[in-house]
Amino acid sequence: MKKTAVISGTVPLHGEGIFSHLQKETVETEFGMAVIFHSSDLIFIARHGTDHSSPVLPHRINHQANLAALKKMGAEEVIGINSTGGLKPHMKPGVIVIPDDYIQLGPGITTVTEKPLHIVPRIDQNVRKRLLTAARAAAIAVVDGGIYWQSPGPRLETRAEIAMISQFADIIGMTLASEAIVAQELGLPYASLCSVDNYAHGFEKRDLTLEKIQRHARLNTEAIQRIISCSLEQ
Repeated sequence: MKKTAVISGTVPLHGEGIFSHLQKETVETEFGMAVIFHSSDLIFIARHGTDHSSPVLPHRINHQANLAALKKMGAEEVIGINSTGGLKPHMKPGVIVIPDDYIQLGPGITTVTEKPLHIVPRIDQNVRKRLLTAARAAAIAVVDGGIYWQSPGPRLETRAEIAMISQFADIIGMTLASEAIVAQELGLPYASLCSVDNYAHGFEKRDLTLEKIQRHARLNTEAIQRIISCSLEQ
């Protein structure tokens, strides 16, 4: 069985189900420290931390340390659980998407310092296919494929920005591309389960609020846990 790592944030997996009996450990890496929770075959990171009163904001997450810690602890693949906004009418709250590509404009983050490393950015197809198989085994409907647009955060996007972005992507969030790129640089296969927790700003007449996003994220928690459990059993 492969040692699988899961990184989650807004979707509250920490302390739930298969994540409830993991041992906490602080891991020192060349990029800083990361707090992980692990067992013999599962490693978990809460990308925003576990203190809900003082979360780590998206633009301040140390993705390099998180992924380096996972590799140091023997992770062989990484599954990101990402909260997203829907950019298309059919990408409504409650939908789970397994994306096959992403867009991140701007420099982004990297583990590269001096020695050149030119990767061809991609989401790992083997991990992705296993998630699709696991979803079918768990009898959970998911969207196979989609383009994720990474916004820098921490603010949400304007209506005008969403109108433009929606022409090129299906869902939007603030973390997947950074994790996927750093994971690939470190040789860790990475794919994602994306929980659509809201329509992006401007799709609804009502104002978008953080409370609304968090409420929808909680609704997908059980389904995502079942998919991951089935994936681990494969």
